[in-house]
Amino acid sequence: MEAMPWTVERFFDGAPDAQELYRAAERLAAELGPHEIRVSKSQISFRRRRGYAYLWRPGVYVKSTVPLVLSLALPRNLDSPRFKQVVHPAPGTWMHHLELTESTQLDAEVRRWMLEAYDAAG
Repeated sequence: MEAMPWTVERFFDGAPDAQELYRAAERLAAELGPHEIRVSKSQISFRRRRGYAYLWRPGVYVKSTVPLVLSLALPRNLDSPRFKQVVHPAPGTWMHHLELTESTQLDAEVRRWMLEAYDAAG
């Protein structure tokens, strides 16, 4: 029997608030240019040659009331109090984790960061 494929709807099953935030992030990403969307059990990624933005539900893994996290892969460390955490998993890559609780957080500043990540993912 073949496993059921992961879809956006399946990823957000039972989490309408998180899905609404995802849709807002998806609209923002669509403005940047062509990209691929990949859905897996653990995350949804927006990709060019490489992934540049990842969305995941922290409550699936740890006790959290945050519906969705947007993680941006950037070629530099951005110093902003808006990020919950910044990690440096590989040379030339810093992952910036932004907790999302409302769509207004996806503002012009986040769009600039997403565009930088998008450009770096070439």
